[in-house]
Amino acid sequence: MNEPLLTNRMKKEFGSLDDAKGRRKAGLFVAEGTKCVLELMAAFTPRHVFALPEWVSEHGAELPLRPVECGRGVLRELTRLSTTPPVVAFFELPAQELLPEPSYFASRLTVALDCVQDPGNLGTIIRTCNWFGIDTILASRDTVDAFNPKTVQATMGALTRTRVIYTDLAAALAAMPSEVGVYGTFLDGDNIYTQPLGMPAVMIMGNEGRGISEAVARTVNRRLYIPSVPLDGSAAVESLNVATATAICLSEFAARRYR
Repeated sequence: MNEPLLTNRMKKEFGSLDDAKGRRKAGLFVAEGTKCVLELMAAFTPRHVFALPEWVSEHGAELPLRPVECGRGVLRELTRLSTTPPVVAFFELPAQELLPEPSYFASRLTVALDCVQDPGNLGTIIRTCNWFGIDTILASRDTVDAFNPKTVQATMGALTRTRVIYTDLAAALAAMPSEVGVYGTFLDGDNIYTQPLGMPAVMIMGNEGRGISEAVARTVNRRLYIPSVPLDGSAAVESLNVATATAICLSEFAARRYR
């Protein structure tokens, strides 16, 4: 009798990966879909890969291990997505990144996240940071885990090029070299579209509902505001999604290089 492709132990282990504690215990995180899986192969070690036979025929040579060929029924058991992907991979969870010395930040633009809670927002922010050439994100320890399945999917592979370092954010920002501008968005800040935005810098983005915490706000020396621009003068929505706000802020930093 053939052994099942998914044992009860594997089902239990794979099912635990939605939770950060489960990921740490198993030492694994999950990625799904061709682009995401192949991108992550460049930086992370796969332990299990399940894929359709036709996917293995096309992409198997790009992997460092032989995928398990399976039907859509097995992939439906593994997927977190609404549409069953042709491949689901389980990668070894990397060791926690250590905070670089303060001097590291004196030559670059860095994004800092203060208690961002939605995994989709974090994934989109990581992908956006990669687009704008940001290689390091500092995150408060209460920010959602970068290896949450929804986060991983939203990054579309950008985790291979932009790292997330979890730390005591207020302490890390307070230790920044004096030449690093520490920016944050506030309702009483200065209009981002008219302000000079210098480098090196850290751009802080706050919690979806509460914004930047008091402890982190004390480290800010440049307070910014993203004003709404309704065409007909009518009232706009109350606030921006944090991932959208991040994209606007990074775009403004990039724009200053061309002015």
